[in-house]
Amino acid sequence: MRAIELTLREISIKLNKAQAAVSGFRILFLIILGLWILPQKADAQRPTQPQRERRLIAPDTLSSPSPNSRISDTLLTKQDTLVRLDSANIVPRSDIQTDILYFAEDSIITDFVENKVYLYKKAWFEYGQMRLDADRIVIDWKNSELYASGVTDSVGTISGNPFFKDGNSVYEIRKEMRYNFKTQKAIIKDVVTEQQDGILRGTTIKKSSDGSIYMDHGYYTTCKLTHPHWHISSSKIKSISGKQVVSGPFNLYFNGIPTPLGLPFGLIPDTPEEKASGIIFPSYGKEQVRGLSLRDIGYYFAFNDYIHLRLTADIYSKGGWGVKSQSVYTKRYRFNGGFNLDFQKFVSPETELNPVDYNTFRVQWNHTPQSRGTGRFSASVNAGSTSYFNNIVNPTNFTNNVTADLSSNISYSKSFTGTPFSLSANLRHSQSVQTGEVRLDLPTIGVNMNRQNPFRNVKFEPLKTLNVAWNFNLQNSISNRIQQQFGVNNPEAGSRPETIPFNLDNFGLLLRNGNNGARNTIPLSSNFTLFNYFTGTASVNYTELWYMQRYNYYYNPATQRVDRITQEGFNRVGFYNTSFAMNTNFYGFYNFKGNGKLQTIRHHIAPTFSFNFNPDFSDPAYGYYQEVQSDESGRIQRYSRHQGLIYGEAPRGESRALSLGIRNVVEAKIKTQTDSTEGETKKIPLLESFNINTAYNFAADSFKLSPFQVSARTSLFDRKLSVNLSSSIDPYAVLSQEQNDGRANFRRINEFAWSRGQGIGVIRNATLNLNASLNPQSGQNPGQVRDELTQDFLRRGGMMNEFVENEINRIVADPSQYIDWNIPWNLTIGYNLSYARQINNTTNVTQAMNLSGDVSISEKWKINFNTGYNFDQNEITQTMIGIARDLHCWQMNVNWVPFGRFTSYNIDIRVKSSILQDLKVSRRRSFFDR
Repeated sequence: MRAIELTLREISIKLNKAQAAVSGFRILFLIILGLWILPQKADAQRPTQPQRERRLIAPDTLSSPSPNSRISDTLLTKQDTLVRLDSANIVPRSDIQTDILYFAEDSIITDFVENKVYLYKKAWFEYGQMRLDADRIVIDWKNSELYASGVTDSVGTISGNPFFKDGNSVYEIRKEMRYNFKTQKAIIKDVVTEQQDGILRGTTIKKSSDGSIYMDHGYYTTCKLTHPHWHISSSKIKSISGKQVVSGPFNLYFNGIPTPLGLPFGLIPDTPEEKASGIIFPSYGKEQVRGLSLRDIGYYFAFNDYIHLRLTADIYSKGGWGVKSQSVYTKRYRFNGGFNLDFQKFVSPETELNPVDYNTFRVQWNHTPQSRGTGRFSASVNAGSTSYFNNIVNPTNFTNNVTADLSSNISYSKSFTGTPFSLSANLRHSQSVQTGEVRLDLPTIGVNMNRQNPFRNVKFEPLKTLNVAWNFNLQNSISNRIQQQFGVNNPEAGSRPETIPFNLDNFGLLLRNGNNGARNTIPLSSNFTLFNYFTGTASVNYTELWYMQRYNYYYNPATQRVDRITQEGFNRVGFYNTSFAMNTNFYGFYNFKGNGKLQTIRHHIAPTFSFNFNPDFSDPAYGYYQEVQSDESGRIQRYSRHQGLIYGEAPRGESRALSLGIRNVVEAKIKTQTDSTEGETKKIPLLESFNINTAYNFAADSFKLSPFQVSARTSLFDRKLSVNLSSSIDPYAVLSQEQNDGRANFRRINEFAWSRGQGIGVIRNATLNLNASLNPQSGQNPGQVRDELTQDFLRRGGMMNEFVENEINRIVADPSQYIDWNIPWNLTIGYNLSYARQINNTTNVTQAMNLSGDVSISEKWKINFNTGYNFDQNEITQTMIGIARDLHCWQMNVNWVPFGRFTSYNIDIRVKSSILQDLKVSRRRSFFDR
């Protein structure tokens, strides 16, 4: 029995172990089964997702399946794999060079008989840079073609029209298209495509492999609305990718209404703005003198990224013509610039009562280098005929024409590394349009030594900061102004300079009469501290002039005048001056207690004291001046031997002057509105400056005290109103004496005004200037916009001329692009008051007010104006009223000068697109035609 129990126990233990093993295998089996089933269940619960993109093997690498055979997808996949593995050895290279990807949201149907694939619902096809989207796409592998269209539902509504993109070109298709993705050619029905800034639409378009398109019965516009405000309609249009759009006979439509405006053909540039070459369309006009005009017709040459040229011509019906050349150039990291040439010729007809005959020109050149190396070459040339401004630039503004001056400068500079020396050379030109005087500096050479500190290691501060420099200038000047040969005090010579024509025939005489010389300047100065609170500056300046001639004077009793003789030979003129200046700063604070907004007022006082000493170099002992009898009475007068020479003469008269000045600035610190508990403060100016200056000359024999110069400047209302005041106060008294004829004679006497009971002095002149800019928001005013555009144009190497100035003014006045429409109104007010009082108590007061601004009367309408009032003449100054209208793809500006000498008006309607700036309707009439 004992043995049987042991045997049963052993069997039971073995059975339990077997059951445990089976249970373990069961648990392991359930875990594996769960890991396999749960993801399937999770996938079943997820929303349906689009099929993943599949990489396809081009069908021309496969054998076409038998029409009677049925091959499952699994077998086909295996066959594709086998073929792909062996294709490198047994299949020729395909014409398709990149992957083809496609997708459809609804279904993808493959027709192996026709070798086609059908894609439905939000389908797309990609091949290289090409992408096609549509609700129905058919892929024809046999012919390598695509067919795409929309889908029509049961009620006839079409959805999912094709959208085709090939590189940078985009085509919005209204009907259908066929595309060969091998040849990259396409035929498209009813398509809209954007080319540069323009939009093309046509019933049928053929696209070539280079991106050019041929359009049948289409239109071109820059308006991107569904129903454009304007368009050009033509039966044949060709767009050459990256070059231009060419059309056959076309007609211009406004809001779908045809107009009589049209041409037999059209050319529209289709290149990036910086690389666009093309025809420049002219502007039309009419003038009384020159007749009908066709201006600025020509061609724009964009040779490459470095050189552009604008070549235009002007033609007038009464016998005038002109040629203009404007070019810009640049070399990266080296230089940039521009060159402009304008030649104009006009001859009045024989029947003209007031004939006009002129040949005039203007040359402009601007060359700006980039900072590189130690040498630098730059040029700024502005030269031309004196009559150019009067006849060409602005015939409506006589004041600017007669006061305009031309100036040029061509310079080269170089610094010598490791030395304090530098070299500069300049060729200068100046020309007065009013007087006709021309001056050339050929050349001006300068050698400069930077300031050196020879005693920098000395502890004594005046010697430690002592510095010395040297400047040398050599100049040769040629002028067409005739120098008076005889009679230095000849009353017959008049005040206006007499000139001769500046041309090649007189060039020899101009060279012989050239004015030349050299100047050496040696400045020494030292800065040091005095009494811990004062800064002192001591300086000595020595100047030496070198000339190759001087004048000798003598009295001519026959003519009873002083004549002069030129003495050739080298001679020098040396003179010097010394000065000592001292200045310091005082600060005063006044703090306010309490919880008011005003916290502190600070007063800054900066007094200056200086003493200057100049010897009297007109003393004959120096040899720079000559004492000569000046009239038959025997009166002796001093004449400078170097008067009129290029660097002038030695200063005459001794000066030992003490100059005094004081500058005041008053500021306030106020508490600003803030949510923080501590609060914030800001500074506001109460008095930006208040200056008083005068001088006392101890060496003068009379009137030693100079007039007091007083000036003040401040701004109010958060800097919206600026106030400037300046005046001159004469401290000396005026004596009035009655003459025999009963009239009073006034003369200034060497006595202070307060000693004669005339107060502290007399205000001889004073000016007051008020300027206010008012608007509900902060923003740039037109002047700031104009300055910003001008500086940007000059930085890019442009040349300022009438065309550029007119364009900048047009841009500033263009409300659709450059006026802040968020500001409903803007007003600028200027008031100028000038006061002058003569010795005889005669006063002259002039005052004028200027007003300018703009007002938005609606979201798309703007009125701007500019006017003023002259209180002396009691009349309104030149007034301009402008109306601006934003026409979406167009803009309209109307400017009207209602009265005065410059009465005129002009209406301008212009396309906004940068490539169609010359497509405009413009009507102008000015006072020139009255």
